[in-house]
Amino acid sequence: MKVLVVGSGGREHALCWKLTQSPLLGRLFCAPGNAGITEVADCVPIAADDVAGLVAFAVAEKIGLVVVGPEVPLVAGLADRCHEAGIRVFGPAAAAAALEGSKGFMKDVVARAGVPTAWYGRFRDVDSAKAFIREKGAPIVVKTDGLAAGKGVVVAMTLDEALRAVDDMMGDKVFGSAGDELVIEEFLDGEEASFFALCDGTTAVPLVAAQDHKRVGDGDTGPNTGGMGAYSPAPVFTAELEAEVLRTMVLPTVKAMAEMGRPYTGVLFAGLMIGANGPKLLEYNVRFGDPECQVLMARLKSDLLPVLLAAATGKLGTADPLEWSDETALVVVMAAEGYPGTYRKNTVIGGLHAAGQVPGVTVLHAGTARNAAGEVVATGGRVLGITALGATVAEARDRAYTAVDRLQWPAGFCRRDIAWRAMER
Repeated sequence: MKVLVVGSGGREHALCWKLTQSPLLGRLFCAPGNAGITEVADCVPIAADDVAGLVAFAVAEKIGLVVVGPEVPLVAGLADRCHEAGIRVFGPAAAAAALEGSKGFMKDVVARAGVPTAWYGRFRDVDSAKAFIREKGAPIVVKTDGLAAGKGVVVAMTLDEALRAVDDMMGDKVFGSAGDELVIEEFLDGEEASFFALCDGTTAVPLVAAQDHKRVGDGDTGPNTGGMGAYSPAPVFTAELEAEVLRTMVLPTVKAMAEMGRPYTGVLFAGLMIGANGPKLLEYNVRFGDPECQVLMARLKSDLLPVLLAAATGKLGTADPLEWSDETALVVVMAAEGYPGTYRKNTVIGGLHAAGQVPGVTVLHAGTARNAAGEVVATGGRVLGITALGATVAEARDRAYTAVDRLQWPAGFCRRDIAWRAMER
């Protein structure tokens, strides 16, 4: 089978790396890919949001399955256009991708489904949003309704901070049209975890949980990022919690979406807050997490391709059970100096081969390209995902940081405390 993976980040490199292990795979393409993905797939210069270009390529190459990595093309209707062209696709149609494309829509769906989550309000004007904030008090969470590349969320610890967020998002449009509507919701305290399930419109099959580190600095300090590292399994997420999340969140959501005429297929990513009163849903994403995908693929022992195909074709109920490694997988994200603000670009990265020689380590690329001299250079904010397997979380962490220290990239940095919660336990 020919497969096309859409995207250019660490998530897509992890998916490509895993798909190449499938005996069912004939040829693997990635659009647009990155310097690391070129080692396992044929990269084609089509942007991830070029829906027409991607569909035309899939038709011309007789692609057997399109696997969509990022959320933007899904919200834009890539899955719909693939279906219309007779191309099988792993990822939700636009009507279902609204679970991530509109935070307000997501909150309405989970309220309808009775999913445990934070109270919330939806607002389209500054005055009513601020009145709601003053009524509820701080801490409180202010979010853009639309996609803002993971940055349209302010966890405001004071009233002034919350009111300023409204002015920034809705008044000054710092996130563009994503801030035309705001969702303001309850601040939830506890420990965050990420849980994933594959869905085929009616059925959901659990994957495993992971924990990521959103803050840029050690000790969970500094601004939020797209993720500076992750690990799986997450000790906070027990088998009992998995059963509860499936029963109270994932399955009711899949049922509600089907009843609304928006059947959900693909991977459903539940962002959770685990507090004193059990788990509550923070948000849904309609794709694998990044960097969580890297550790999931490292732990998955089963063939990935047939289960993605089963989800895409409504046959998850007949798919073989997934097998997972008991080892811990951990990824350390290497970012460019200045990230998550303005970061340096086109700096040369050396030592990649030496880093990949550490036992249990796979170096996954996120924001990389090759320059005219053939050297790997950093082109994004998050640049590499140093992914390691180990018998314990300590062994996985030691291996990952041993590989980090073999890199020759003075313009890069990473957190040095990935998996600190698991280490404390």
